[in-house]
Amino acid sequence: MGRPMRMRRQATLASLAAELGVSRTTVSNAYNRPDQLSPELRRRVLETARRLGYPGPDPVARSLRTRRAGAVGLLLTENLSYAFRDPAAIGVLEGLALACEDAGVGLHLVPASPGRDDVAAVHRAGVDGFVVYSVPDDDPHLAAVLARPVPTVIIDQPQIEGIDRVGPDDATAISALAEHLIGLGHRQIGVLCMRLGRDRSDDFVSLERQRTAHFHVQRTRLEALSTAFTKAGVDWASVPVVERFDHTVDEGASAARQLLGAYPQVTALICTSDILALGALAEADRRGLRVPADLTVTGFDGIAEAERLGLTTVHQPVLEKGRAAGKLLLASADHVNPRVITLETDLRIGTTSAPPRTMEEHWFGP
Repeated sequence: MGRPMRMRRQATLASLAAELGVSRTTVSNAYNRPDQLSPELRRRVLETARRLGYPGPDPVARSLRTRRAGAVGLLLTENLSYAFRDPAAIGVLEGLALACEDAGVGLHLVPASPGRDDVAAVHRAGVDGFVVYSVPDDDPHLAAVLARPVPTVIIDQPQIEGIDRVGPDDATAISALAEHLIGLGHRQIGVLCMRLGRDRSDDFVSLERQRTAHFHVQRTRLEALSTAFTKAGVDWASVPVVERFDHTVDEGASAARQLLGAYPQVTALICTSDILALGALAEADRRGLRVPADLTVTGFDGIAEAERLGLTTVHQPVLEKGRAAGKLLLASADHVNPRVITLETDLRIGTTSAPPRTMEEHWFGP
């Protein structure tokens, strides 16, 4: 029988210090405070650590000692893949990552799938603070974040008194879009909007649901559209609004199909995101509708694909949104009063908006 293999005993901070003939503080500084050592001494410590198999200070023990995790948590109440699939979310994530890189801290994604109330992921997250990205005001994950004794910054929604927030002036931004369409002569309009609540709804939206929406960005945009078109003589109660729970191009297309099937007289579709607008453009093409000759389509966000297609949209700086939120959070110790950063938006008139044709001229596909 062969002799049992003897495992080499892992080096410790104490054994490494003894090997080098230095203090344990010197070894620790080589990893945590390199500016305290000469380059030659730090190189000697790290080379000896590699030779002896010392893995470095235990990050868990260090976080317990310093009460710092060295990471920022990003809460988004979507599946994890959403952060890497949705163009606006990708921009926000990149901006937040850049802020974390500048500060030398990590980024911990805390996904919370829609419709699930399990907040364990929030409780388990080893982070020094949270950036909350666009969640409804009644979300239990948000409540769990706010219950933790760490700083929080909200991107877009909800608006909570006393909490730092970053986002555009949604009412002003979409009002400019509404004025553009009103100026072109559109009065027969329809709206495609993102989800208004945590409950799944893929249908026409009542005035009550619009008024009580828990996603305040969508609620604000609908309210601003209502105000603008009411001033132009349009009865908002007669304006069809279709909601989609999932934020995809395919869902935008199905929403446009639902709305145009019931209201063929519509001359303009106002979409509260570019993703929904891209779906509306696809559905218009399927029906044989010419954009903008037969149907005007507008969006909101200013993503790259929308720009490539010439979509009339409201552009917002999503990368700067994430970066600004990260900077706010990482500088939270230097501020006492809550701060709000309002980002500039830009109405970009593309090739998908034009005056409506008269009913005699307007042709609708199947």
